Amino acid sequence: MTTHAPTPHGITTHRLPPTAPILLIGSDGMLGTAFGRLLRAMERPVIRPSLTDLDIASGESVRSFGARLPACAAIINCAAWTDVDGAEQHEDKATSVNGTAMTHLLGLARERGAVLVNYGTDYVFRGEASKPYAIDEPLQPLNAYGRSKAVGERALLAAAADGSSGGWLHIRTSWLYAPWGKNFVKTIAGLVQTKPSLKVVDDQRGRPTSAEHLAHTTMRLLSHGARGVWHATDGGECTWHAFATEIARIVRASGKPACEVLPCSSDEFPRPAKRPAYSVLDISATAALLGQPADWRQHLADVMPRMA
Repeated sequence: MTTHAPTPHGITTHRLPPTAPILLIGSDGMLGTAFGRLLRAMERPVIRPSLTDLDIASGESVRSFGARLPACAAIINCAAWTDVDGAEQHEDKATSVNGTAMTHLLGLARERGAVLVNYGTDYVFRGEASKPYAIDEPLQPLNAYGRSKAVGERALLAAAADGSSGGWLHIRTSWLYAPWGKNFVKTIAGLVQTKPSLKVVDDQRGRPTSAEHLAHTTMRLLSHGARGVWHATDGGECTWHAFATEIARIVRASGKPACEVLPCSSDEFPRPAKRPAYSVLDISATAALLGQPADWRQHLADVMPRMA
């Protein structure tokens, strides 16, 4: 089903109070770790609930936790169902975490006087475009994971339309990686050192995103009072094959052996969830506000030497 979203997008006069704590949900994940390090460097007070303390998919858990939570400057939600293929078999669970949880978190943010920050995905789009996807492009997800994230977006938009939200910032991003956690960069860096050759799909195009860059961009957007839907990635675009080829090149440049990375089609590696062929996000609005982000190769070159 095609959905045209009247996306709230813009700048308000609201800034984050400098001393009020930030609630960081999912602090142990790839993006949450980046945020934890950044907020510590910024000397911001942070509340980091564990899954035992706060289950965002449970309205009762969110209400119980909220009753003990002080007023917050922001609620940054880094928790998500990210298993794209697994969502095909467990779409209801993925939707609970990625979709209906937004209603619970919106209520929590409103009660605590906080702006809610959430993250979306390029997979809410169909992937048949020939130019970067605009912020207000119709939502046409191809797979269960994309549908689960679209449910969350619609919940945010509905709250904005009926005035039940005190403010939120939803950032779509793509191809996330970091020096830690499970991600494409760490996987490929290991494979090219152990395989005689490696095939990677060359018919899916998007924008890589450093989790550290995304955390910095988020805080800068908040400092400008940004609300609504925005896009944030590294600069430039590539295919998965080009991404892997650059990873292999950096491995070789460090003095380690790396095999040849060969291009192939998606048909050669069928997956349970269909992937969009083209999911480049239009980051022009973010670039206009904050400046053009560094190219993905630059971010990658910074991240790889720090991988465990």
